[in-house]
Amino acid sequence: MPDLAAAPLSVSSLVLRSRQLEIDAVRHLASRAALVDVVGQLIEGLQRERGASGIYLASKAQRFADMRRKIIDEVQPLEAQLRNEFALHVEPAQGATAKALSLMAWALLGLDSLPALRSQIDNQAMTAHDSVAAFSHLIAGLIELVFHVADAAGLPSVSRLLVALLHLVQAQEEAGQERAMGALLYASGQGSEAHQQRVLHLIDAQERSLRVFAEFAEPALRARWEQLQLAPGIAQLERLRRTLCVAKPGAALDSNLSDAWFDVCTERINALWHIQVELVQRLREDCEARILEAQQDLQDSKGLLRGLRDNPPQRTHAVDRFFDIAIAPEAVPEQAAAAAQVGESASLLDLLRTQSARMASMEAELEAARRTLNERKVIERAKGVLMARLGMNEEVAFRVLQKTSMDQNRRLLEVAEATLSLPDLAFAHTGQRGDKPA
Repeated sequence: MPDLAAAPLSVSSLVLRSRQLEIDAVRHLASRAALVDVVGQLIEGLQRERGASGIYLASKAQRFADMRRKIIDEVQPLEAQLRNEFALHVEPAQGATAKALSLMAWALLGLDSLPALRSQIDNQAMTAHDSVAAFSHLIAGLIELVFHVADAAGLPSVSRLLVALLHLVQAQEEAGQERAMGALLYASGQGSEAHQQRVLHLIDAQERSLRVFAEFAEPALRARWEQLQLAPGIAQLERLRRTLCVAKPGAALDSNLSDAWFDVCTERINALWHIQVELVQRLREDCEARILEAQQDLQDSKGLLRGLRDNPPQRTHAVDRFFDIAIAPEAVPEQAAAAAQVGESASLLDLLRTQSARMASMEAELEAARRTLNERKVIERAKGVLMARLGMNEEVAFRVLQKTSMDQNRRLLEVAEATLSLPDLAFAHTGQRGDKPA
């Protein structure tokens, strides 16, 4: 490719440069997809270790000791693999950002703390709840890295795939937390209102995440997930959920059901995981196809520009003939030359117009996808404000926002934005009167 940086600014150089940058962006995204794949594998392994560790501690080391050790042996190579993958993404040439590097450092800090965490669990030096929280803390940072990597892609052409992937990752983690909390309850042999409330919230959160996934996923993946919802294991999961959630605090639970709970939850999470693997593979294939397409367009553009250089407009031919002393001078065919010049330029202009139209369409799709993610962030922030200022738990905070939205016939996003705009004094007043926050 010619040195466009040294070339004078022109329509052709801008077209070529735009196409090259598009190829670079897709290559960076393909590289990020590989990183997301490795992070996803480690998250899945840590989720299994979290669940097994919770049962191990809640059962006072009577259950899942061998299972937990087997899972750890499977997770440790994934830790090493992620460290190697990080080493490939630290250079600016790979599209590394300050935020991404900070999140990678945080993830490495969490990985470095795993041996001590595992030692505490081995020695039963922490509660099952604390072990679930510790693993969830580490996994949350890894998921944040996935979100940043996807959000930094900036490619409208794959925005729907990315939004679907992010919400599928989130749903899988919520399902993993449900597995861990439910296993903890069953293994402990008694109900706990605090833990039961968290299970109910996680069930609701999964449904929200999966609704967004279904909205943005390709029809084939959406149909596959809907089909999996009809699997026999789902009915068993619902029965175990009811048993778990209706038990009164302190009431006895059959600890033998901890294995069945873990297995049926794992079956569902594995189904989510397989869809995630397929989605990442689809993202990689899409990147490869777009690179080939863009490279072909780039070659076509080069050929077009070379054709323009090799076949100058008719006006230049006429001028050359007019000043060629070897032949008799003739009138310059102004009208014919002008018409020919318009024809020669049309293909390049059409190329530019086509590219501009395509980019406009892609930008509109990217904006829709980003709007969905931004709305989610605003709602999460509003929940956090209610939790911090009114002492609500996360489930109650979301219910308050939902109810206010329905009562006032306003979008949930508008209620969240209004909540964030209220001063501290308003929250103090709200807390005294019991009014709605927005």
